[in-house]
Amino acid sequence: MKMPSTLRAAMFALAAFAGVALSSAARADEGFVQLTIYKAGWIIGGSGGGGVLNFHGRRYPLSTGGLDYGLVFGGSKTVLRGRVSNIYRPSDVAGVYGAAGAGLAVGRGARAIVLTNQKGAVLELTGQQVGLMANADLSGLAITMR
Repeated sequence: MKMPSTLRAAMFALAAFAGVALSSAARADEGFVQLTIYKAGWIIGGSGGGGVLNFHGRRYPLSTGGLDYGLVFGGSKTVLRGRVSNIYRPSDVAGVYGAAGAGLAVGRGARAIVLTNQKGAVLELTGQQVGLMANADLSGLAITMR
């Protein structure tokens, strides 16, 4: 059975349009995050705090918590701002982010960190840390949606 060329061209155009629509719908997006994290410890430390995700013009409240193990001493408050990428929906930000690191903060200091969770969300954050904190540890940060 032979198909008329206009019908064949229309079907080809429809298939191409559907492919473009599906591929753009499956593309990861990005948002902006602000977190305030309070951290304290002596050998074993803990952290907690909160923040907000701005994604597609909406604000989503976040909670943070974590555990540090290693050389941990002191207490600090850190305010971080930055971008979260490789997310499809706001809930992709929720998860556990792991890091190994070392640092010293006396008074006020700058922080920059890049973290990835199990869903592939990537946090690129910078900010200020205030307090007295010395650490050489393995740490984890859990972010949940409120």
